[in-house]
Amino acid sequence: MDATHLDPGRYHAALFDLDGVITNTASVHAVAWKRLFDDYLVTRPPVPGEDHRPFDDADYRDHVGGKPPVDGVLDFLRSRGIDDLPRGAPDDDAGAETGYGLGRLADRHFRSVIATKGVRVAGDAVALVKVLRRRGVRTGVVSASRSCTTVLAGAGLARLFDVQVDGVLAEELGLPGRPDPAMFLETARRLGVAPDASVVFEDAEAGVRAARRGGFGLIVGVDRGGTRERLLASGADVVVSALDEITVSPGERPLSAVPDALTAWDEIAARLRGRSPVLLFDFDGTLSPIRDTPEEVEMPPDNRRALEELARSCPVAVVSGRDMRDVRQRVGVAAAWYVGSHGFEVAGPTGEEVVAHQGGQDALPALDAAEQRLRAELGSVPGTLVDRKRFALAVHYRAVRAEDVDRVREAVERVAAAAPALKLTHGRCVLELVPKVDWHKGRAVRWLLGHLGADRATVPLYAGDDVTDEDALREIHGDGIGIVVLSGEHGDRLTWAHYSVAGPGELSELLTRITSSLR
Repeated sequence: MDATHLDPGRYHAALFDLDGVITNTASVHAVAWKRLFDDYLVTRPPVPGEDHRPFDDADYRDHVGGKPPVDGVLDFLRSRGIDDLPRGAPDDDAGAETGYGLGRLADRHFRSVIATKGVRVAGDAVALVKVLRRRGVRTGVVSASRSCTTVLAGAGLARLFDVQVDGVLAEELGLPGRPDPAMFLETARRLGVAPDASVVFEDAEAGVRAARRGGFGLIVGVDRGGTRERLLASGADVVVSALDEITVSPGERPLSAVPDALTAWDEIAARLRGRSPVLLFDFDGTLSPIRDTPEEVEMPPDNRRALEELARSCPVAVVSGRDMRDVRQRVGVAAAWYVGSHGFEVAGPTGEEVVAHQGGQDALPALDAAEQRLRAELGSVPGTLVDRKRFALAVHYRAVRAEDVDRVREAVERVAAAAPALKLTHGRCVLELVPKVDWHKGRAVRWLLGHLGADRATVPLYAGDDVTDEDALREIHGDGIGIVVLSGEHGDRLTWAHYSVAGPGELSELLTRITSSLR
């Protein structure tokens, strides 16, 4: 899955580390810290067991980068066998022999360097922030430095962020430094966006670990100098060397632009490896080929066997517009979950039914009335099939003569307009009236994932063929794998899928590969 594509519909906030992501000040901090520690180690009387070697880039990366100054001082000195330095107090004088005192002296050195050399801004980062803001994504800057305001002002970036959480504010609020997620969580809170709907951009391992602990939706490691593997090992979802590798736009694209899943199998296998998959499939047109009437659709034996084997390794669900009992009978896999009527009915492997949304029950009288009226109006149109499901009313026109199709559509649209409790949806040669509530396959999939206890170690995979599956494909776009099953009936419409397969037969091959990868 392409984690370098950001969908503003999925992520509503972006949190940027300052030093090393937005500006070059990580290297300036490293210079300031080297000056501080080299001077301190030279003047400190040697004690057996202490290591007074000069401070280097590895020391900055491993012990100081991304942390509050007082923590950086104490962590580095402990790594050199020096553990007698007191933490001190925030108002200690710069240079006092305490964690706070030496941290303040490092900050003084830092300000001296930027006063002389200035601050270099990362143009790729600024361009990305501006694009995100134009797309309605809120932006925050996070820095352990007490000089964040000075750096932003000097670089002309003060108005680029909606929220700033820095070392000064962290000290005032008593927020622990990274790898604790407190500063990131405070930034998200001030932006008014949940962590799992936010993206973090970080170049420091401690910052990546903090974002991972905070449950952020996407963590992008920024490798400005050969730290890719370390950032990945710390928990980054993806690592880029420059932020112009990130694209920002809605996740939809034409069906013709979606890569083939079998050709891209190595990417899918890598995404599944080491994680707990939850596999979700539409039925008609996905697991089973479309037929002239719904009653003719049968589950291919190969797909049934594949689902039975997959269900022994991970949760498997069939998500259909059909009545739940109907789709369960046609699929015939006892260990699977079944979601019927576009999400209004749910049943587990033991057969127990779960109420996912009360709106379906409330809309039953309106569906009854719509069914009665459409049967009366369309009974004389040859080829029309009015198919009443428990929580939906489908009108199929696949077998209707071309000259009568408009008549069928107009009748359904009139009934829909007269039924405020219902809404009209479109599928492959079918119009459906469903309860007019904020509930669909996507909502049902997210509800089921929560019911199953899915977390960040879980990767949902959803496969569907129709426009009604796009709600589910969009729902899992940011954290899962979406597969669209192609059909000539759809032309080159837009889809939220990551990959495609050429019909249910090719999906069967993909299921076989997934089965083998889980053994």
